[in-house]
Amino acid sequence: QILSRVKPALGGETPVSISEKKKKNKSKVPQLEDYLQQRDYLGALTLLEFQRSIGEKEEHADLWIGYCAFHLGDYKRAMEVFLHSLTMKPECPAEVWVYLACSLFFLGLYKEAEEAASKGPMSPLQNRLLFHLAHKFNDEKRLMSFHQNLEDVTEDQLSLASIHYMRSHYQEAIDIYKRLLLQNRDFLALKVYVALCYYKLDYYDVSQEVLAVYLQSIPDSTIALNLKACNHFRLYNGKAAEAELKNLIDISSCSFEFAKELIRHNLVVFRGGEGALQVLPPLIDVIPEARLNLVIYYLRQDQTVHSEHLLFSQEYILKGVVNAALGQEIGSRDYLKIAQQFFQLVGGSASECDTIPGRQCMASCFFLLRQFEDVLIYLNSIKGYFYNDDTFNFNYAQAKAALGNYKEAEEVFLLIQSEKIKNDYVYLSWLARCYIMNQKGRLAWELYLKMGTSSDSFSLLQLIANDCYKMGQFYYAAKAFDALEKLDPGSNYWEGKRGACVGIFQLILANKESKETLKEVVPLLRNSGNPQVEYIIRALRKWAKDNRVLLS
Repeated sequence: QILSRVKPALGGETPVSISEKKKKNKSKVPQLEDYLQQRDYLGALTLLEFQRSIGEKEEHADLWIGYCAFHLGDYKRAMEVFLHSLTMKPECPAEVWVYLACSLFFLGLYKEAEEAASKGPMSPLQNRLLFHLAHKFNDEKRLMSFHQNLEDVTEDQLSLASIHYMRSHYQEAIDIYKRLLLQNRDFLALKVYVALCYYKLDYYDVSQEVLAVYLQSIPDSTIALNLKACNHFRLYNGKAAEAELKNLIDISSCSFEFAKELIRHNLVVFRGGEGALQVLPPLIDVIPEARLNLVIYYLRQDQTVHSEHLLFSQEYILKGVVNAALGQEIGSRDYLKIAQQFFQLVGGSASECDTIPGRQCMASCFFLLRQFEDVLIYLNSIKGYFYNDDTFNFNYAQAKAALGNYKEAEEVFLLIQSEKIKNDYVYLSWLARCYIMNQKGRLAWELYLKMGTSSDSFSLLQLIANDCYKMGQFYYAAKAFDALEKLDPGSNYWEGKRGACVGIFQLILANKESKETLKEVVPLLRNSGNPQVEYIIRALRKWAKDNRVLLS
């Protein structure tokens, strides 16, 4: 025993130590199973290709190559491998039809996937795939049939949760993920799914907290970092979101093709639509949000007609927006009614009624119905999230003004920074009305002077003339009626101007208007050819002379 201990220390080796060393050396040779257990599919694929190059083929090597390619997101290569095996190898297992179908599914070839899946034997995987295909085809009857075949096993429950997610049943998906996490605490990827559901529910801060737990263990996860960037986009702005993607901007370093496409897509969103027409169209059938964001881009560019053809029936919110935009653009009550129905459908649904988009939809529904008290109930509940949002403030201010809250409406209108909105006639007319109702007729007149000549400026003149007259701001009413009379001499604007000029005189008599204003009233009257002009001017001159007011 002493010798056996001393000899190794001196450099000698016992037969036992030599055999142990050989075992250790042998164990260091990489095995396919080791790579697969570690989910190192790139390593496994590299090993398989190396073995094939030196003539040491693993059993079912081609199928393993397809398996690895599939898990690396290279669905096209996986499809080609499985299809080659099925056509060239008679002994190929029938289950490979289902593997082929899975690859076709992720390539967006749903009909081909269904045909391939039907050729394979019945199995839980086949049922899950057909379950997802039924969802893609909007076949509720078949969906429920495959749903009934799901078992209380992890894979089936994950598929059920994903269908809940895609049908916007985010809380139901969260419940499944949390139950699975309680049973399998090492399934850390479920944290990402839960965070994604909270993101969809607009709980961006909660999503961040859940996501942080996962990122502590997997700090270089492409999907998790991308979701973190999206949370930053919602919580802060596009620059903050893009900063979070700094480690993923070099998309050539990503091993997942889907990740590359996702990053390209999200950078368009983070940059306010920059490059939308180059990046989004090819991604429409790859990333569901690409279609929606392309619609949003067209809406922001006032290309409503282009956006209408991009929508699917389940995209109710954007369908509502597009129909509302078309209805307002062409003056169609039918389009507006359809929009109102879509908004009500989303806002009234159990899954959306308490979300921010759901409340926005109900506000939009009531806006189209001109029930502005109800509009404000919903907008007031979410205004804290939209303080600097120009579109929100535009709608919020209009609702306030429609209910006669002109002071608050004016304050909100003035928060808007978008030049596009500030040049819109709807904005200008509402702001002018707010000014007038708040006894600021001069500011309304200045809005008109800045507009130049257009059909909208004529409409604004009419609004200023009538509203100023109604509110007793006769000076600006007279100026507006005078301008209208010059633009349209054949119309009977004389009566309005005459009343406004007499109104100014009455204010002067009541010491509510400066006597000097009378100097401007006489030229306004002289611009009209009505025979009553001279009679009114004589009366004004007599009063001016008696009160020592110079009219020239």
